[in-house]
Formats: sequence, C-alpha cells, structure tokens
Amino acid sequence: MIDVTDATFEKEVLERSTQVPVVIDLWAPWCGPCRTLGPILEKVIDQTKGRVELVKVNVDENPAISNAFKVQSIPSVFAIKDRKVVDSFTGALPEHAVSQFIATLDTEPSEIDNLIALGDEASLRKALEIDSQNTQAGILLAQLLMEKGQDEQALEVISKVPQTPESKRITAILKLGGSQAIKNQNLESQLDDLLTKVKQDPSARQQYLDILDAMGPENPKTSYYRRQLTSQLF
Repeated sequence: MIDVTDATFEKEVLERSTQVPVVIDLWAPWCGPCRTLGPILEKVIDQTKGRVELVKVNVDENPAISNAFKVQSIPSVFAIKDRKVVDSFTGALPEHAVSQFIATLDTEPSEIDNLIALGDEASLRKALEIDSQNTQAGILLAQLLMEKGQDEQALEVISKVPQTPESKRITAILKLGGSQAIKNQNLESQLDDLLTKVKQDPSARQQYLDILDAMGPENPKTSYYRRQLTSQLF
C-alpha cells in the first residue's frame, strides 16, 4: 500500500494499472467510515499476494484527484485497470463485500487456466476432465488432434463442448474431410454449384452451410454467400 498524490498519480496509478489492477481508496483523516474501511481493504488486497495493488489518496491534500473522480462522499473506492475505471463503490462495506469486489480483479490463474496454457494433449484432456464444458480447452484439443490427422477424435471432442463460431468452424472442417482436404478444395466453386440446389435438396443446403461455417465469419466471402443463400431460399 502506498500513498498517492496529485503529482504521483500518473505513474503510481495509471501507468501501474497497465501491469496490475490498482484499487484507489479516497479517504480523509477526519472520516470515521474511512478508518473502518481502510484496514479491511489492506487485509483483503494483501491476500492477493500482489495480483491487486492498493493506493490511498488523502482527498484534503490532493484535490485534483478528488475532482477527477467527481468524489461527493468518502470513503470512495475505484478499481483501475489499463488506465480505466472498471468498478467502484462508496461507503464502508463489510469484509465479505470487499472480498467480492476484489475477487473480480484478482487474476490468479486457475488449474484449468494453467493446463490450457501448457497446451499439450495430455494437459488439455486433463482440463476437460475437470470441466467437460470448457470450450477453449475443447477447441484447442480438437485443433491439436486435427493437426495429427486424428479427425474422428477431434470431432468427438468438439461435439461435447458448447457451440461458438470457432467450434462450429472446426466441426464443419472435420465434416468436410479435415483441414488438409479443405486446403485442396475450391470452396467458392462448390458454393456456386450448391447454390442452384439448396432450395430443393436438404443435403445440398446442409453442405452449403457447412462450407460457410468452415470458412468462418471473418472471411469476407462468408457474408456474401449467406446473402446468396437467403436470396435463393426466399
């Protein structure tokens, strides 16, 4: 915990907040609730072991900071991350409420986060054992298995996690024969051919949709071909 002044605010709060969340306690010596809240903030933030930092600002001695935050009553607490206010509260909250406030800022990685960061097959499978619905682990494992040519296993993995645009893209690639097969195909030519059949042939329509999913939403051609499909169907 450090005391911050108008002169040191830029360095000690704004610059520091690009590296770690900074909690600002705006207080004054005459404020009774401030004296109650201060030790609670220090205790809870100490428990983060440096993942969140606390600074204190005496509003009587540092009017520029007080004016910048438009402080009308104290204690006022602001959480700063990447030079922006991400949360705040006013008044002397009890310890459990302060703990909840700080918990949203505490960036301690979970066991699953650590396993995903490792990124190997065994670690990703372990992450899915802990949380079978972890989409990030499922996507990464499916991609890894695809690279190894184990498409059936990849499809089994990706089918068990919640759908996102990326998981849909991987599923579609696998249904179309895998990433290598996709690279060797002229997808736009296939879409043009299928477009004449989508209204009458459900299987052609599904293949058309699979190709669009495989191309992904970021591909500029995807939106064009979706509009073409809509025009053809309606």
